[in-house]
Amino acid sequence: VSALARLYGVEGELSEVARRGSGSACRSMLGGFVQWQRGERPDGRDSLAHQVAPETHWPELRVLVLVVSGEKKQVGSTAGMQTSVDTSPLLKHRAEAVVPERLALMMRHIRERDFEGFGQLTMKDSNQFHATCLDTFPPIFYLNDLSRQIIALAHRFNAHHGRTKVAYTFDAGPNAVIFTLADTVAEFVEVVRRSFPPATNGDQFVRGLPVDLASLPEELLAAVVMEPVPGAVRYILHTKVG
Repeated sequence: VSALARLYGVEGELSEVARRGSGSACRSMLGGFVQWQRGERPDGRDSLAHQVAPETHWPELRVLVLVVSGEKKQVGSTAGMQTSVDTSPLLKHRAEAVVPERLALMMRHIRERDFEGFGQLTMKDSNQFHATCLDTFPPIFYLNDLSRQIIALAHRFNAHHGRTKVAYTFDAGPNAVIFTLADTVAEFVEVVRRSFPPATNGDQFVRGLPVDLASLPEELLAAVVMEPVPGAVRYILHTKVG
């Protein structure tokens, strides 16, 4: 949509056009931090995305995508969401009572660049989304055993430091998206490398933005790194908000 609009000089609300393809597409029309508004019209034409803050707003924020599987999902996102709408009482409660309050709170955390609040809310909301998947009938399992190991690793890492230094979120799939700040990237990447040693692609294990090498204190290793699982994480993509 974006490329065609530029090619033909189309102006107007491109987010609404992109949303007809998918929600992800409508959010991706804008850079930085974006909110997808539900809208009220029956035809959905006011269900649009708008930018909460530009990509330059929080320059220290980093994203690590831990790729654990490239396999096709057994239940697609669209079909899974429709089944959840039809069968999950928790999803109805989430949409009506939880999400509006959390959206306002999340926008405040972003505007204030409050990583503690941002990270905690990110993890809680990811957990609740996957709870609605379990509440769906028949249940949907997007997370796998490795996803849950990464969740536990993130909580051990934060507990060791006594504050939220990394935050995970998972969409309709097993790959982890980790938010952190620039000064934490090298240490956490090394923790992941120790926990899930690359099997054959050591030189390509970390892709995207460069990551410095980090030496880990013994007390951190003892508290955070459990029995290594070689080859479980295929690679890490290091990027930032854009």
